[in-house]
Amino acid sequence: MSVNSLLRCTIRLKRKHVATHLAQLRALSGADAVNALRPFYFAVHPDFFCQYPREREVNENSLKRLNGYLENLQKPGSVSVQPMKLTFYVRDTKDSSDLQPDLLTSGFRSVSFTLHTNDVLSTVMNVLKSCSLPVEHMKGLKARAETAKSPPEAGVPFYRPIKWDKSYYTFTGFRDPEQELQQARRVEPTLSLWLRNNEPEATKKHSASLPRREELNRLKKELCHRFDLADIRWQRSWGVAHRCCQLQSLSRLSQQNPEALINLQGHTVVFADQSGMNASGHVMLGTMDVHHQWTKLFQQLPSYRSLQQQTDWLKERISLLLGGTQVVHLERLGPVQPIAEHYSTLSIFHKNLMSRRLRLHPRSLQGLTMLLENDRSNPSLHEMGHFIIPTNCDPPKLQVFLQSHAPEARERTQRRNQLQAEEEAVVQQCLQSLSLRSLSKEPSVSSSQMILCCKRLVEQRSPLMQGLHVCISHFYSVMQDGDLCLPWDWKS
Repeated sequence: MSVNSLLRCTIRLKRKHVATHLAQLRALSGADAVNALRPFYFAVHPDFFCQYPREREVNENSLKRLNGYLENLQKPGSVSVQPMKLTFYVRDTKDSSDLQPDLLTSGFRSVSFTLHTNDVLSTVMNVLKSCSLPVEHMKGLKARAETAKSPPEAGVPFYRPIKWDKSYYTFTGFRDPEQELQQARRVEPTLSLWLRNNEPEATKKHSASLPRREELNRLKKELCHRFDLADIRWQRSWGVAHRCCQLQSLSRLSQQNPEALINLQGHTVVFADQSGMNASGHVMLGTMDVHHQWTKLFQQLPSYRSLQQQTDWLKERISLLLGGTQVVHLERLGPVQPIAEHYSTLSIFHKNLMSRRLRLHPRSLQGLTMLLENDRSNPSLHEMGHFIIPTNCDPPKLQVFLQSHAPEARERTQRRNQLQAEEEAVVQQCLQSLSLRSLSKEPSVSSSQMILCCKRLVEQRSPLMQGLHVCISHFYSVMQDGDLCLPWDWKS
């Protein structure tokens, strides 16, 4: 073998060794990320924001995006990712004497920062520092990462996931999240005891809210009838008084400028954080916007409808290419997506499919559904039967995945439909048996959890809930209008 050939061979081996080493480094950092971010998760976990629905939802959505960012960093061959701006509401986990000046009276503060790091370790450090959380426990991890960056001949450090000993919390003074969660579960009251203590307050608040509830229903029916609206909804769990104010504002605009609302005919109106049209084709009215901004949106609705038609056409084309699989957008499974962003996602995915034609029978996957996600690297099957597909998924890989998982997807879809039918039946039984005004659930409560909860409520038959509005959630609470929030797994 010539010297040049030997040199090229040596270089190839070196490159392969370095690539393998970098992949191990990425996996090492990814495995430690969860443990390293435990103080962060403890400070922002949505379960600690049960009485603040807006902040809870913001944290849920931001956590999903952060997890997608970390997942992309660990993807083989990943070089760089797009910068991502995140907002979190951070609880104060220190003693009251150490309260920070920007802490809200509710006990948490708002933090916004942009991620632009290209490795898991730097990202974790950025998140912790941005939220003013301790980073002392990262020293060992940083030292190990520095060792891992040494030449391959030095060897790859032995991987061992971090599990903090109880003495760590004793020495540092930090709170042990596992211990606090266990204590919270131990002190959780029984349903009967909680109802006895809180039913008077709930009844009083509900009685006070009745005039506002009647006004809300009147305004909603009037607006839907006058402008032939399909429905009026709300993105967040605002109180009755807040919702009334929003409808009164829309009603005033309709009286001052009735022709402005003509384009709303046939649409569903959603009061949301920002104005526009979402991926489902609903008209979103930003609650912080003024009438001028709403009027401008109404004038733009014809162009939005044109974009919606193009979106529907893309969905049909994708369905034909994927054996009848329908692209759907479920708002309860993620943050609100504007129609323009949804169209862009569909367009990118469609072009990707057209680059390498697939060989799927036109009706082989009929009846199945799929969700497209930009922040995902690998396809997966949701527990409710939806395919979750990355926008940039390799077409041949996608075909193999869809065909191999189609039987399981059909079984899960059938099971989902059965659960939904059973849930509707048991909810009606619960409404009648307990004489409730209404019975609903949070999106995070599954059908199987709701069914189990309702069956137990019927068996309990507590008279203290009669005439009240009940929402099944993960916590106990009396809302400002007298609605009762009950955990689905309440203790008897």
